[in-house]
Amino acid sequence: MASKLIIFSAPSGSGKSTIINYLLTQNLGLEFSISATSRPPRGTEQDGVEYYFLTPDEFRTKIAAGEFLEYEEVYQDRYYGTLKSEVDRIAAKGHVAISDVDVVGGVNIKNFYGERALSVFIQPPSVEELKKRLQGRGTDTPEVIAERVNKASWEMGFAPKFDVVVVNDDLETAKAEALKQIRNFIVK
Repeated sequence: MASKLIIFSAPSGSGKSTIINYLLTQNLGLEFSISATSRPPRGTEQDGVEYYFLTPDEFRTKIAAGEFLEYEEVYQDRYYGTLKSEVDRIAAKGHVAISDVDVVGGVNIKNFYGERALSVFIQPPSVEELKKRLQGRGTDTPEVIAERVNKASWEMGFAPKFDVVVVNDDLETAKAEALKQIRNFIVK
């Protein structure tokens, strides 16, 4: 059977991580796809757990070798990406990879996998609601929140490029809708 992949993208603060963590507990044979990064580990982060930690040179070598489904250089020498080998590792166990990537990466992975991938966009009910959620977290400065809100407006323009758009107006409803879509995709 050809491997399947589920792609999640969303603006920061839309509830994507909460929904993904919920789906991982639903006995669907899903496994989270660990991203690669060239940033150093923070705190207690471990290679192969939170991320695959690579040096910028190792990352560029893998890019040149075509080993990434998608990647982005966020800042100079600060890369993030999804390794093809990670999706293959999960598929070899008979599981379905679930990835959490930015909107451009999500569109690129969907283009690579075609019908073998389900791309899901988690959309906040509005940019104003997103701003309230980010402020409610209490973890970011007003400047960072303004940046995230501006980026979210841009990211929301990508929603039509995804197979499924789940509006997270009510978390329980959004979780149920995501679960229904994932179940339908896995069984087809």
